[in-house]
Amino acid sequence: MKRKKGLFIVFDGTDGSGKATQTELLVKKLEEEGHKVEKIDFPQYGKKSAALVEEYLRGGYGTAEEVGPYRASIFYACDRYAAGVKIQKWLRDGKIVIANRYVTANMGHQGGKIKKKSERKKYFEWLHNLEYKIFEISKPDINLILHVEAEIAQKLALKKRKKRYLKSNKADIHELDLKHLKNAEKIYIEIAEMMPDILLIECMKGENLMSKRDVGELVWNKVVKFLA
Repeated sequence: MKRKKGLFIVFDGTDGSGKATQTELLVKKLEEEGHKVEKIDFPQYGKKSAALVEEYLRGGYGTAEEVGPYRASIFYACDRYAAGVKIQKWLRDGKIVIANRYVTANMGHQGGKIKKKSERKKYFEWLHNLEYKIFEISKPDINLILHVEAEIAQKLALKKRKKRYLKSNKADIHELDLKHLKNAEKIYIEIAEMMPDILLIECMKGENLMSKRDVGELVWNKVVKFLA
């Protein structure tokens, strides 16, 4: 089934929230429904465009706080810009494009470094201008935030297989810093509340993590409305 207009779906949330898993589940579901689907992961580890991101996450430029939100955001934004032409072509071809992380990843992880809400607002406006106006990358049609409590998300993230870009480190500077993850969790909830085009998927039932299948059903219920 070729769509007349492509659809761009983004998954975001703290490290360990299940973005990669839900991306794969949604790709499979959409393909079973007859849709043409393309998947992309950010950062694009191993590519030249992600080199600054990799060095940052290894701690090569200092701690996350020392690098700050603005410089770190530029690292990630350049990587998205590098993929922009490819994504735009997929969408012109009428495909459904699913991204594991996108601009909201900067908003959550980097915005969490800014304590004052008024200063965060300025940062969000700066980021929007950088990504969507200067770099002119595609805007998502569906922007989903998977919410898992930071403590649980960190444990899940640290169980993952070692990433090649980390070399000798067991985890990156975001995954190792629970305070950073808690701040990011808070900001993800904040932006979902303040921006109607960002949809929060609650992956917790009380103190327990919901099953992958149950979360997938919540995701599908959001996505299917856009497929008509």
